[in-house]
Amino acid sequence: MPELPEVETVRRTLSSLIIGKKITSIIVSYKKIIVNTDDKTFITSLTNQTFRNISRRGKYLIIYLDDFVLISHLRMEGKYFYINNTNPEERTKHDHIIFIFDDAELRYNDTRKFGRMYLYKLSDVQNNLNNIEPLSSLGYEPFDKECTADYLYQIFKHKNIPIKGVLLDQHIMAGLGNIYVDEVLFLSKIHPELKASKLSLKQIQNIIDNSIIVLNKAIDLGGTTIRSFQSSYHVTGRFQNELLVHEQKECPICHEQLIKKYVVGRGTYYCEKCQKKDS
Repeated sequence: MPELPEVETVRRTLSSLIIGKKITSIIVSYKKIIVNTDDKTFITSLTNQTFRNISRRGKYLIIYLDDFVLISHLRMEGKYFYINNTNPEERTKHDHIIFIFDDAELRYNDTRKFGRMYLYKLSDVQNNLNNIEPLSSLGYEPFDKECTADYLYQIFKHKNIPIKGVLLDQHIMAGLGNIYVDEVLFLSKIHPELKASKLSLKQIQNIIDNSIIVLNKAIDLGGTTIRSFQSSYHVTGRFQNELLVHEQKECPICHEQLIKKYVVGRGTYYCEKCQKKDS
């Protein structure tokens, strides 16, 4: 699943490709990707609209056009491909929404069809964007000034479940997925099964600090390519070469064999020696 760095990479790549492009027509072949309106309204609303800006919140792309805002979540397998008419590629059965320009196409491709798009009139939401679904339910990102140790401590102290599960909950802190939670907990020397309610303020601050370090490094390297992440133009990330524990065999610090275990139903990598459960 694309996580915050992968989505940021998609945002940056798409920004360089589609800003200023006018949509001449749209093809929708799988209607369920569009959540809060029907496909005919989606097509009518966005035809002849021009892409103006793209921002991001957590794992959501926020795409601004002349009169509308399109919010896109890639979920498990969603990808955007920009196809120039000078070097055309055949459309595939997984290209579910296609934005057509005079000289190119932007194709939303999703093998598992889990991705979702929300369409709003810009005039209805431009001063209220964070209060509409699906953005209203998101927690702060580690980068946000509001995401402090004190703030998270007040939430964590009521969570008698493994910290791994709490950090995966986008309603609490947005942006971390399975890969990056493993990396952050390793750098913070926190066992993934330690109950969130047991964490000290110092440990929580370490989680915030290391989240920022890991996410920034992953963004700089274009995200992590494990299985199927690709940005537009088939750009793949390089952060997988920097992973310390996720899908690794040996601890880079003590050189003990890493443990792979399912924690809150997710494959989790950690070092039993460096990440003690009772610490």
